[in-house]
Amino acid sequence: MSELKAVVIGCGGHAQSHLRMIDKEPRLRLLGVAEIDAIRREKTQVEWQVEGFADYRLMLDACKPDFVVVATMPGHLKAIVIDCLERGLHTTVEKAPGMDSGETRSMAAVAAQSAGKAMVSFNRRYFPHILALRQMVASRGGAVHCAATYNKPLSPPMGTPTWDRIAPDPVICDAIHHVDLLRWLAGSGTRAAMPVEVYAQVHDGVEQGAHRHSALVRFDTGACGVLMSHYGVGARIQRAEVHADDFSAYLELTGALPVAEIYQVANESELVLDLQAVGGADFDETRHFVDCILADKQPWSTLDDAVHTMRLCEAIRYGHRGPLTE
Repeated sequence: MSELKAVVIGCGGHAQSHLRMIDKEPRLRLLGVAEIDAIRREKTQVEWQVEGFADYRLMLDACKPDFVVVATMPGHLKAIVIDCLERGLHTTVEKAPGMDSGETRSMAAVAAQSAGKAMVSFNRRYFPHILALRQMVASRGGAVHCAATYNKPLSPPMGTPTWDRIAPDPVICDAIHHVDLLRWLAGSGTRAAMPVEVYAQVHDGVEQGAHRHSALVRFDTGACGVLMSHYGVGARIQRAEVHADDFSAYLELTGALPVAEIYQVANESELVLDLQAVGGADFDETRHFVDCILADKQPWSTLDDAVHTMRLCEAIRYGHRGPLTE
């Protein structure tokens, strides 16, 4: 199979990045989009010159795809993802993968029995700069410490009662990107580190949606991580850092492209990220997933693995302090 037929369910903001990734992947051919909002559906089908459907099930029946992106709100994901997996379709699941870790487990259980593969769209794992940086850290014995900052001004209705049935708390549905990034930076190879101990402090502001968290995490690799996520502050800022023996790197992730500052005790001339070694500057999650489908391998961010990221997000949100047990 050299070409996979692709469709996208949901035409909101997240779907647009998936549509662009599908468009640049020569092994995918976009056949259709599904969206219940008529204005968004019509705009998307005109822009991408594909058929649009109000009912995703009619699209799956008509287009008979191999590859499905489910880019709906978290509260709508579970039933759609399970339907796609029960049909044996390779399925990309937008973050957050459900309203809570229980929903993620339910989807993972169906994925385990499906002929299709499932991947969660934790896209930071697939940034070439981050992949190249992880290689440098691994060559120095692995991470000893990592940190991630994910701050935003207030973004109603995020974090307000309006979203209670369609999206979980912002640290679970949004800052989850950097919660997962901590696991990825603390891990090695194709494995994200497992959180084993969490000390979280919740210090929400008085305004609706001003959800604020600071957390210390210990991982099974021996690395420690720190997450800072504050909504209702001055600007959208996304940063990360990772340290190994005699080595430190700082990542600015706020802009369109990551910027890395790298330091080590000796051999300063070696501090260059080798993007070609990790697939090139245009590597992304969609290319990785197609690679996995065609080679019959599991993607790096499976639904099973996403359960651990969701549980860590929940521990941070609810102020867990102590060992993180099953």
